[in-house]
Amino acid sequence: MNEVIKTDICVIGAGSGGLSVAAGAVQMGAKVVLIEKGKMGGDCLNTGCVPSKALLAASHAASNARAASQFGVTTGPVSTNFAHAMDHVRSVIADIAPHDSVERFEKLGCTVIQAEARFTGPEEVIADGKRVQAKRFVIATGSHASVPPIDGIADVPFFTNETIFENRTCPDHLIIIGGGPIGLEMAQAHRELGAKVTVIEMFTILPKDDPDLVAVIRDELEAAGISLYEKVKTQRIETHNGQIRVMIERDGTEITIEGSHLLVATGRKPTVDNLGLDEAAVTYSPRGIEVDNRLRTSNRKIFAIGDVTGGLQFTHMAGYDAGIVIRNALFRLPAKIDHSAVPWVTYTSPELAQVGLSETSACEKFGDAIRVVTWTYAENDRARAEARTKGFIKVVTTPKGKILGAGIVGHQAGELIGLWSLAISKKMKIGAIAGMIAPYPTLGELSKRVAGAWYTPSLFNDRTRKIVRFLLKLG
Repeated sequence: MNEVIKTDICVIGAGSGGLSVAAGAVQMGAKVVLIEKGKMGGDCLNTGCVPSKALLAASHAASNARAASQFGVTTGPVSTNFAHAMDHVRSVIADIAPHDSVERFEKLGCTVIQAEARFTGPEEVIADGKRVQAKRFVIATGSHASVPPIDGIADVPFFTNETIFENRTCPDHLIIIGGGPIGLEMAQAHRELGAKVTVIEMFTILPKDDPDLVAVIRDELEAAGISLYEKVKTQRIETHNGQIRVMIERDGTEITIEGSHLLVATGRKPTVDNLGLDEAAVTYSPRGIEVDNRLRTSNRKIFAIGDVTGGLQFTHMAGYDAGIVIRNALFRLPAKIDHSAVPWVTYTSPELAQVGLSETSACEKFGDAIRVVTWTYAENDRARAEARTKGFIKVVTTPKGKILGAGIVGHQAGELIGLWSLAISKKMKIGAIAGMIAPYPTLGELSKRVAGAWYTPSLFNDRTRKIVRFLLKLG
């Protein structure tokens, strides 16, 4: 370990957040060392967002083909080829990979080391026999699949999100433990591609989302033939005649579910092991690395971003964190994180998207001093034209119209939520949305209509009618 590399910024982890920091810093004139022990692009590109959305695209195509007859289109029997769907997944990853590649970042000017990094002190890491000394470090090691301590799980084969996309054979019956976004997205994707699917959830599905929005997703999944077991406890798992048996308890009764394959989708854990954080004087726990509102760790020369901090586990959060770190580390600006307008999306069909406070959380914070307005997809002409009328938008405000949160369940909800994220981040009132001009016919009109509905009680009442009649008498 004789080679010493001195640099301005050392980034550990080449996932979304780490790559954003490295690319931004090096293009602004900083010397950057980027260290990654696994695949460039991290979880998002290789085992997370990209492959899951690519598989969903394939499965939704099959579902749309089956529903084509409602538009007068005859397709004949629809068949699916699971292996070809997985080929699509691999091709999408391959198309994006060059943007995250070693070659690209070396061309940008980064020194890339493909090895495990470990701190040897508060200002140095070792990787591939090299000692990297930096003015600032950024830990962006992400998270990994969390496997619960269920009796027998170590003795049966199972997938996580990190391995499910390597499978090229459609399961006869996929059992999924976990009813969060990953579990439900994979449930719908596999069902639409021909598998029988059962989802097991200890609480209710999508427990962090507005229950009114979730009800639409639940109905759609059950209508598609997906079996949902909510508020149950998984007791044990075993194999029997080549099949996987999952024993659950519901209301004191044991139920046995037998399937061909098992997916464990019970959340993720921050990747903090084997980093030498103690030697770096960085405070951490199994829940993640502790950071302040500037994303600094207990060692002020070391920042941590994204999943490894134990916060919101979204790729777009890692990218947001990267911008905060660049402002702090390069420009010495006291930039602070603000999570009041973080959107999140579950990419089932229909999609579910939220930002800000839900109705429940707003009630807990403000009591009865909130207002809630809704508008359905069935009242939107574009949704009618495309037979996408399932779902609605819900907006929560203060009595004076300040936007606190918004939730959308329906077609392209993830595309629509961005407007509400902007509105909340800029502390806008709902009148700004009501007054905008939305092109017709678009789903974007949903936002304008729900904002307009906020004014309905005050505009269309006896008092207003009296004022109008009085003014008309004046000539």
